[in-house]
Amino acid sequence: MNMENAKVRHDFATIAAWVKPGSRVLDLGCGDGTLLKYLKDSRQAHGYGVDIKDANILACVKKGLNVIQNDLDAGLSGFEAGSFDHVILSQTLQAMKHIEQVIAEMLRVGKEAIVAFPNFGYWRHRVQVLQGRMPVSPNLPYQWHDTPNIHLCTLKDFEAFCATHGIRILERVVMDGEREIGLLPNIRGSVAAYRIERG
Repeated sequence: MNMENAKVRHDFATIAAWVKPGSRVLDLGCGDGTLLKYLKDSRQAHGYGVDIKDANILACVKKGLNVIQNDLDAGLSGFEAGSFDHVILSQTLQAMKHIEQVIAEMLRVGKEAIVAFPNFGYWRHRVQVLQGRMPVSPNLPYQWHDTPNIHLCTLKDFEAFCATHGIRILERVVMDGEREIGLLPNIRGSVAAYRIERG
């Protein structure tokens, strides 16, 4: 997406609102660097993106971003504790093999973490499951046989995870497209974003 010509995605705008100007950020699973470039331009954030795909590394370099090629499931041992203000995992949580380790590492190297993910409890997903099919939607665009997603969860699942792992939820925004969802968020929200810290 060309952020100069396109409207900013609501989840990106939500994340940016939580990043103070001049913050040091680490964007895990940064893809082609669109979010990191947006944070750099709009919040004067600086830091690194991390991704595993060659094409994404090249795209980030072309945008003038600092990027490191690494498998997130292997950990973040190359980064010192507390070296970033925010560690971001946007729309990548569901593709991680070792979620407990990844989130623990995010909260080790960052003062705060921001996690955004597609909500498996979204009503359209529930309807598709009731119809006997795995959900396919703009936020879950893959078919069952080619999806990289291996750990789908609902808002309630993620909040229970935080409670049992000593993680404090500082803020939550639930959205469906460009709308922010307040009522019945676990059913009506297609994407959730959380700002979290160690409890």
